[in-house]
Amino acid sequence: MNSDIRALLEGIQQGTVTVDEALLQLKQQPFEDIGYAKVDMHRKLRQGAGEVIYGAGKTAQQIIGILTAMASHGQKNVLITRLDDEKAAEVKAVHPITYYPEARIGILGQMEPPHGMGTIVVATGGTSDVPVAEEAALTAQFLGNEVLRLYDVGVAGIHRLLSHSAELMSASVIIAIAGMEGALASVIGGLVDCPVIAVPTSVGYGAAFGGIAALLSMLNSCASGTAVVNIDNGFGAGYMASTINHMEAKH
Repeated sequence: MNSDIRALLEGIQQGTVTVDEALLQLKQQPFEDIGYAKVDMHRKLRQGAGEVIYGAGKTAQQIIGILTAMASHGQKNVLITRLDDEKAAEVKAVHPITYYPEARIGILGQMEPPHGMGTIVVATGGTSDVPVAEEAALTAQFLGNEVLRLYDVGVAGIHRLLSHSAELMSASVIIAIAGMEGALASVIGGLVDCPVIAVPTSVGYGAAFGGIAALLSMLNSCASGTAVVNIDNGFGAGYMASTINHMEAKH
């Protein structure tokens, strides 16, 4: 992704930013210690995307405090993952977040307009995988990507997947999300020429072991170009897909 530092330096070169203004931005405290959290204020400068709040295990008041610290340092857009309905309501009373209950995601501010090099396809084996898929899709959209959702296209009815061959083959990155035996990622990986990010989900009967069966299946995929993230980690898949989809900015 284009770095804010590069934009800052280009602003100096073009005369739209003064040296003093640039120094002020770079001198700002790299993190703020608010007692229960050290909020990283330079994450966007280093990595192109600001710090994301992981909502699970935090109280609503802690999330509010972190959002307040971020806002005070000029971070207008913030992604909150694993946020439940009750906490979302409490946070929304203080900060105007948009809450997506299926994905358990809260967003303060706006989605970035799409500026990646192509489309990220998010595909699921079944409808039960959609909550993880929505976490991936909304993360990718928040980070400035065009996202196409293909849900319930699992290998138990492979004609459903093959009917979307054109969309799959024109994608720049595909996130393949499946529980049970996790076969979707291998099938997609054997059809396309772009990176495939496999996400095992905890969906399945007893021998699925809460997603371990799908995880091991995806790790042992014979399809080249397929990488695997952790069980139910839609956020990690969406973030990685966005990074891949913005690689052209480095050239």
